[in-house]
Amino acid sequence: MGILYLVPTPIGNLEDITLRALRVLREVSLIAAEDTRTTRVLLQHYDITTPLTSYHEHNKLTKLDALFTALETGDVALVSDAGTPGISDPGYELVSAALAQSVKIVPLPGANAVTTALVASGLPTDSFIYLGFLPRKMKPLTNLLDSLAEEPRTLVAYESPNRLTDSLALVLERLGDRPVCVAREVSKFYEEFQRGACRAVLAYYQMNPPRGEITLIIGGAPETADTTWDAERVHAALNTRLAEGDSLSRAAKAVAAESGWSRRDVYALGVRE
Repeated sequence: MGILYLVPTPIGNLEDITLRALRVLREVSLIAAEDTRTTRVLLQHYDITTPLTSYHEHNKLTKLDALFTALETGDVALVSDAGTPGISDPGYELVSAALAQSVKIVPLPGANAVTTALVASGLPTDSFIYLGFLPRKMKPLTNLLDSLAEEPRTLVAYESPNRLTDSLALVLERLGDRPVCVAREVSKFYEEFQRGACRAVLAYYQMNPPRGEITLIIGGAPETADTTWDAERVHAALNTRLAEGDSLSRAAKAVAAESGWSRRDVYALGVRE
């Protein structure tokens, strides 16, 4: 059984490919590409004549048998349109199926828009969350942002230029005026980084409609001081409300909302009286 190589390709500039990647693309028996037209440009540029076949979202299941047949007699390289295969493309499904059949997987390091944009953003890189492509519809995007409102790590996502301003407006509404970076056309001729508070970056792109590939980096939730009340303060507030005639249930609910305690713990404190 042959080896399945995961070969990163340039995200823009054709020079951003490793010598090892070029060697592997020349030596394998078959290259499985997300878009054969895009990959053919790269292969022609480097005078690589290895046979090419398509493997993408719409044929990922029907093409598995053909790829495993190729692996029986030789090595196969998997490439995506740009960047590292398996990141926001069907590559991970091929890898999973290959592992199930005991095929050896050899990943090559190389270009990736997520990390390239992140390290140039000026935002913390020690820990981050990759969100993939942001939801196209406002309701799912709103739900996603709400779920991340208290996430302290940097957020990284891909976005369409046509939806960027709508998404930035929603980030401003749901997460506040956080620092953001829009990395556009990374490694290409019109590469651009817009960094700043969300409101300012939104205003820029409202005046200058973006084009091309977009990576959006959003600062994590800022640290906040611990405002949780101590037990003595909770106890005093609870007794005050009870003395004013509130039921224990109502008093516990009100104090919990103010104190940072759970309603159950406040109620338990009252029961112990």
